[in-house]
Order: sequence, then structure tokens, then C-alpha cells
Amino acid sequence: MPSSSPKSFFYARPATTPFSSSRIIILTFLLLLGLFAFFFGFTGFRDHRCLNRDPRSVRVLWDHGPTSLRDHLNVADTDRHKVMAFVGIQTGFGSVGRRQSLRKTWFPSDPNGLQRLEESTGLAFRFVIGRTSDRSKMSVLKREVAEYDDFIQLDIEEEYSKLPYKTLAFFKAAYALFEADFYVKADDDIYLRPDRLSLLLAKERSHPQTYIGCMKKGPVFTDPKLKWYEPLSNLLGKEYFLHAYGPIYALSADVVSSLVALRNNSFRMFSNEDVTIGAWMLAMNVNHENNHELCAPECTSTSIAVWDIPKCSGLCNPEKRMLELHQMESCTQSPTAESDE
Repeated sequence: MPSSSPKSFFYARPATTPFSSSRIIILTFLLLLGLFAFFFGFTGFRDHRCLNRDPRSVRVLWDHGPTSLRDHLNVADTDRHKVMAFVGIQTGFGSVGRRQSLRKTWFPSDPNGLQRLEESTGLAFRFVIGRTSDRSKMSVLKREVAEYDDFIQLDIEEEYSKLPYKTLAFFKAAYALFEADFYVKADDDIYLRPDRLSLLLAKERSHPQTYIGCMKKGPVFTDPKLKWYEPLSNLLGKEYFLHAYGPIYALSADVVSSLVALRNNSFRMFSNEDVTIGAWMLAMNVNHENNHELCAPECTSTSIAVWDIPKCSGLCNPEKRMLELHQMESCTQSPTAESDE
């Protein structure tokens, strides 16, 4: 668009010319019509861009310099999206089939359906994935992102051995992108009831630092090499500590803000991601909220997350089981039960 409005000059002809006034009126009308058409077209283009200016998917690039977390993100400098809770579905490059099964069940595949789910529950959902040096896999992911627009891509290598690092990166990115009461880590091989998860997270709690999950007892590490953890085991005088099963758990905003403030090498990473988070929660002295509806072996009127515990750390054969569960009335049509527990 020009920096200044175009000027039109009309030279008056002698008064004896019979059509001078008419021609001026016609030319003026045509000029106004052209300006109106330009303005209408520009407005339509601008409105179209506004509708699509905030894609759901985002790449998160980490900078290792001494800048703030917001500066670490390769996203527009806008306010965080406000939701009751953000749910990050952890996935990988070998899980294309799992994601397709999820999109045919409780995770809507179309943007409008996903938006309706998020508005009705107060939860936001995205798949969370890292990167790989395999160009063909990255190309396949790029096409999937373009088609469904429901990803957060982390700048961390997608490897099973690096799941604790990916989990910490996820919480940091989620906290920077969303302003939420809770941040939920979930795997892509569980059947989730978002409506019931919403009710669980909406409950009033007196403790601002809360760790919600289906709890189990894991070993306390007493290896002398684990200098960071040894004092805890000495203080506890126990062989086991309580932590959530890995397929799904939630951390309150206060807890995640503490994780965000950590330097990446300030807490020890263990081989198992759920043990790692559990150890950190123990060190931070947070409130543990045990809820076995997050590890239900079958759909009931109260189950929140269903998976094949203890046979599998998720659903066994999730691509098939996810679709089977979604055909069951007890999974999809049973009334949502509010529990006072």
C-alpha cells in the first residue's frame, strides 16, 4: 500500500465544453468505486489472515544463552493462552498409527472438533514430539503437522533414553505457551476421558504445589555415586518412595514454575522418566494426590484414563484397543460421575 494517498488532478476545460461536469462526476465515481473495491479486497485478505494467524502447532527452539524462558521460544511475543489445564500427549516418530487411532476416538482430528472439546472442558491438547536427524521422518511429520495442526515440536532429540530430558523440556515449553492451573503429561497409548479429567483438575485444593497421579512405590536409590539423592534416602530411612505411574500425571502451576526455574543440569536425571519426576517431587516436598481412576484397567462410570495395568505401560496393542474401547458404551456414553474423594 503506498505511503501516501494517490492524488488525482482534473483540468477544467472551457465552459463551452458540454460534457465537462458529467465526465468529472463519472471519473470521480469510478475512482471511488476502485478505492472501495481495493479496501474491500484488502479487508477480506486481512480478515482471512487474522483467522489463521495463530496456528495450533508450534516449534520450540531452545537458546542456551542467559536469556529468559520466553526469549528461548521461537514464537510470537504474545500473552500465554489461558486454560484450566494443558495436556501434552507425548508421542514419537514411530507412533503415527497411535496418533491416527487417537484422532478417531477421544482426540478430535478436525480443528473445529478439537476447539469444541477444549472449550467444553477448559483443557488444551497437543501432541508433543522432539526431532530426529532422519530427514524422511521429519518430512512425514511436517506433512502431518500441516494436515492436523495439533503439535508442539521440541528442539530435543526424540530418543527413549532421553525421555526425562524431553519431559522437562515439555513442561518448560508448556509453561511458556499456556497459563494454566495444571500441566498434564500423558502418553499416546492410553484412552482418556477429557470430561472427567477436567472435573478432577477443577476441584478446590488447599495445597498450591500438587502432584496428581496413580501412585506406586518405587525404589529409593542409595548408590553412593548418586550424591544428590543419598541424603534423601538417609533422611527417609525407607527403601521406597511414592511416585506416579508414567502414562499420565499432572503438576500444578506452582510446581511447574519451580521446574522452569531449574537449570537443565541442576537435578539428576534417572533412566526412567516417571522415577525422575517422582524424585524431583519428593525433593520439592509437594503434595501427592493419589487417584487410581488415572490407571483404570477398564472403562467404568468413574475411570479417567484407561490402560492395561499392570501388563503394559499403556494399552497393549494401542492402535487396535483404542478403537475397540471407543465402541464401548461404558467408555463413551456413561454419565460423568463427580466424586467427592
